[in-house]
Amino acid sequence: MTPRLKPIKDQILVITGASSGIGLVTARMAAKRGARVVLTARNYEALEQVTREINGDESSGGMAAFVVADVADESGLRRVADEAVSRFGRIDTWVNGAGVSVYGRLLDLSIDDQRRVFETNVWGVVMGCRVAVPHLRNGGALITIGSILSDRAIPLQGIYCASKHAVKAYTDSLRMELEHDRLPIAVTLIKPYSIDTPYTEHAENYLAT
Repeated sequence: MTPRLKPIKDQILVITGASSGIGLVTARMAAKRGARVVLTARNYEALEQVTREINGDESSGGMAAFVVADVADESGLRRVADEAVSRFGRIDTWVNGAGVSVYGRLLDLSIDDQRRVFETNVWGVVMGCRVAVPHLRNGGALITIGSILSDRAIPLQGIYCASKHAVKAYTDSLRMELEHDRLPIAVTLIKPYSIDTPYTEHAENYLAT
């Protein structure tokens, strides 16, 4: 079935990783165009600030709410979805925007740091999709922020590359399964190249030690 997508001004969007980077800019731009957005990340202060900023701009008509949650926690993401439905009545678009990285040679990285990358980048997407799809069954968009490194690998970000390869495979498979079920959900993987965000500042860096 062909996905039925509303104009941005009529949409309710859930955006993970909304406290910085692509998620933050997406939230601001969608709200500027009149969307209602439900934001989530682990940083309470940053979420509170952007929510206050959006709700204070009466010129756009956009509105925001937020829930602090870790994308690797399915119950936390269910609270985010519940807030969207409780506050605005439904979900039209779900954006998996949370992501982390670590710089270093693969054999030097701790297992805990590598697991954290996969918990956020891979399991965060898996959990987000599991929560989002039931809300989008009557039509909507499921958008995941991948990376150009979904298609190739580079040294010193090997575990990040591996996580983004996994995200691409998961997204492609999910798209085919939803098409088979004839669900009107647009499944999109965005694969940016290097972008000016705090990504590098937030990443663990083994090269500096």
